[in-house]
Amino acid sequence: MSIKVNEALFDLIHSLTKSEKRYFKLMSSRHTIGDENNYIRLFDAIGKQSTYSEEELFSFFKGEAFLNRFSITKKRLYDHILFSLDSFHSSNSIDAQLYKMLHSFDILFEKSLYEQSRRVLRSAEKLAGKHQKDEILLLIFKKEKKLIETEGNSSVDNVKITEHTNKVRGMLDEVKTYNNFWEIKSKLFLLMSKKGIARCAEDVGLYKEICSELFLQKQDIKNYGGEINYLYHHTLSAYYYAIGDLQKSLDYLQENLRMFEDKSQTPVVEPNRQVSVYTNAIYVADRLGYHHQSIHYLTSLKKMAATIESNEDLEVKLFSSISSIEFSLCIRRGDFSTAQKIAEKVAVQLSQYGDKITPLRRAFLEFKLAVVSMGTGDYSKALQWVNRILNNPELDKTEDIVGFTQLLDLLVHIELNHDKLLPYSLKSTLRFLKTRNRLYNFEKVFLQFIGKLIKCTDQFEIQNLWEELYNDLAAITDNDFESIALEYFDFQSWAESKLKRKSFDAVIKEKYNETIKSAS
Repeated sequence: MSIKVNEALFDLIHSLTKSEKRYFKLMSSRHTIGDENNYIRLFDAIGKQSTYSEEELFSFFKGEAFLNRFSITKKRLYDHILFSLDSFHSSNSIDAQLYKMLHSFDILFEKSLYEQSRRVLRSAEKLAGKHQKDEILLLIFKKEKKLIETEGNSSVDNVKITEHTNKVRGMLDEVKTYNNFWEIKSKLFLLMSKKGIARCAEDVGLYKEICSELFLQKQDIKNYGGEINYLYHHTLSAYYYAIGDLQKSLDYLQENLRMFEDKSQTPVVEPNRQVSVYTNAIYVADRLGYHHQSIHYLTSLKKMAATIESNEDLEVKLFSSISSIEFSLCIRRGDFSTAQKIAEKVAVQLSQYGDKITPLRRAFLEFKLAVVSMGTGDYSKALQWVNRILNNPELDKTEDIVGFTQLLDLLVHIELNHDKLLPYSLKSTLRFLKTRNRLYNFEKVFLQFIGKLIKCTDQFEIQNLWEELYNDLAAITDNDFESIALEYFDFQSWAESKLKRKSFDAVIKEKYNETIKSAS
């Protein structure tokens, strides 16, 4: 049996808050007759374990009858915990409230209390409509049909039937539109996770093909609710980011931000989605040189994070999103001392959250941790973060982050004087990029530089190679497709620091200050 299956109960128990644990024990105690509830005893024993050990549990409960059917006991405890969580959170969840109302309708209907069941259904429809719960509305309309059919000819006419049918048709249209947009968004994000920002016209074509249907929806989008509007603008903001049009990306992000910040509108978009929009807006605004706007969005995000009712899923999202954006802002302005303080906290939290952070999100954080280590001159630590990414089999299909990590790996080996390892790393990187068709001009220039550097022993000639790299990168990164590489790591500033014998952070700070002056 899978280790993950065996540890499911352990993971669930350790995910509970103090309040959730207290509520579970309160519920369990109601079922206790005589001796202490075995559920609570097993619950406490597993809660005290730092890692799951069934052998330890069997030793602790030696001689207990429930050990003879331990798998059944665990399953029942697991289900009991879920039941208590459902009860504990029912008042906080709109979905739970609605399903409870639908269950009440069924009970009243079966007792032939039709007027009471109608009132419950009317309240459920009002609540579901307010929060744009389209799928649940369809269930409500289905139950409304039962009422119409039960009432018979005495109180039903053609007008009532037509009104109900039109209402359902409109809702089906919304659900269909939402599902279409969701499919487009999901396919777009899947391609982005693999390829990253477009590096050639062919990539742009792939992104455009996925989103082609959205371009035809501009006039109709205002007819739909907040969820669909959010999805439309969110997807197009990602599309324009993917093809390198940052201004249009920000325009669509701001459409969603206006919806979030409009207090007159019902908040229908989940907090974790709002976090995505804010973090994207912060990064894109800063890239465009709108630094004050970027800080404003970051302040709004932190204020939101402090006020919303959080859960572990949202906590992980907030941690990874805020950490990533703070890293990006620090790195872009060359503030590696602040970035290092953030890095110390992030490293601890990465370990605490474990596999609750998706492999791709973790890889981007680890990449930034490697960049921070490079900026502070801790190349051994940078190598550790780089190796974590390169040794993760779950990232095999992600071309961009792994490709740029391999390029960074070469720089780390240069700084650590790994003369024997460097040729092997170069071959490995070249093989990876060739098999993924990612040998663009930037990669060719950089790898040619590494190849020459490996053969060079004269310090004066090495300095000439850094100058050659700097000039070559300056020439090709004027191209929008090629400049994307510098968003992952500023290879050009690294070459400039070697050429001018300046610190890496000093070079970046000078460039950043120039962008602020030009923007003002």
